[in-house]
Amino acid sequence: MTAMDLVTLAQQQPTAPGTNNIRDWILGNIVPLLLLTVALLLLWLGGGKGDNAGVMRRLGGVIVALAIIGLAVTTNAGADIGKWLAGLFVGG
Repeated sequence: MTAMDLVTLAQQQPTAPGTNNIRDWILGNIVPLLLLTVALLLLWLGGGKGDNAGVMRRLGGVIVALAIIGLAVTTNAGADIGKWLAGLFVGG
């Protein structure tokens, strides 16, 4: 095997894995599983006792947590939200 064969072989190897695959796996598997767990817990803890107000109070916390997760996994979400908020006060 010559040096050029080794160079050609090295160039054909896939690139090093990044964090996109891990991020996609977490979003595709862990987040739905956590949402299902939270939904079942809310139904079990409050729905069976008729504590609808308690369930809705907990649901408010879940919605806030989902908004934080959405901000964390969306590209440039913080900058876009900042521009939108600035547009509310400045106009245009």
